[in-house]
Amino acid sequence: MMIHCENVTKNYNSFQALNGISFSIEGNGCFGFLGKNGAGKTTAIRMLVGLSEPTSGIVTVNGLDVQKEKEKLTETMGYLPQHPAFYEYMTGREWMQWVGQLFRLEKKTIEERAKSLLQECGIWEARNRKISGYSGGMKQRLGLAQALMNQPKLLILDEPVSALDPVGRHEMLMMIMKLKENMMIFMSSHILDDVEKVADHIIMIDKGEMVLASDIQELKSMYTSPVIRFSISEAKRALTKVLDEQVWVKNIQVNINDYILTVKDMNIAGAQLPKLISQSGAMLISYQVDTPSLEDIFLRKVR
Repeated sequence: MMIHCENVTKNYNSFQALNGISFSIEGNGCFGFLGKNGAGKTTAIRMLVGLSEPTSGIVTVNGLDVQKEKEKLTETMGYLPQHPAFYEYMTGREWMQWVGQLFRLEKKTIEERAKSLLQECGIWEARNRKISGYSGGMKQRLGLAQALMNQPKLLILDEPVSALDPVGRHEMLMMIMKLKENMMIFMSSHILDDVEKVADHIIMIDKGEMVLASDIQELKSMYTSPVIRFSISEAKRALTKVLDEQVWVKNIQVNINDYILTVKDMNIAGAQLPKLISQSGAMLISYQVDTPSLEDIFLRKVR
């Protein structure tokens, strides 16, 4: 599965929601699509699922033109919008049966998948209740179950955890972790901590323009500060003296047993520092590299 956007723009009269964004992604995994409110995330997602046409540029999914080949596209794609809509006079079970019929699935297949998905999404017990009586979180779960009914290879999620309580958010993220092993998940969210837990790759836009596209581990490595913080069991002046003599140490701050090292080369520091601490006779209590969170990186890029 592959998503390809090339110089995509979207104008609403005089307002430009997207300004020439380009990216290509492929393979299984979770791709976090980030941006502030109003950055253009939902606009881009609506184009990916064929609900909106770009003003200019090319949008394809798995080689299919999202405007000209919508029917083929729906066979391999699942979509959960930020605010899913339902026929609320139906029960959850009736809704899943109706969705299965839209995909022209056999009756037995519909029953089996509906039961399995409602159970996995945590709303099997409410299957015979009318959707009008569902909470916001339950509707979000039903929307995910619906999006998986056709066993898609691509799952597009627009703010999938925004309506969920902490327990529901955790369960949804665990499901995404499991699902991404066998499909591509393209997930927009402004809850960066959640994205950091499940995403393998990050695409970031700001004011309708691309800011970055990167593997999340490479991204963190790129923005990691060359600072190591550690604590030892007892003060060792000899350790401070030895560290001060190391060419890879740029600066040392010491407060009794607590050290903050600014280093020139993190690889050398990671290999040498534990040895020097051990040789000093001290016990290492804590050790931390100043790795930025996804939120730290996001704020640096959009400010």
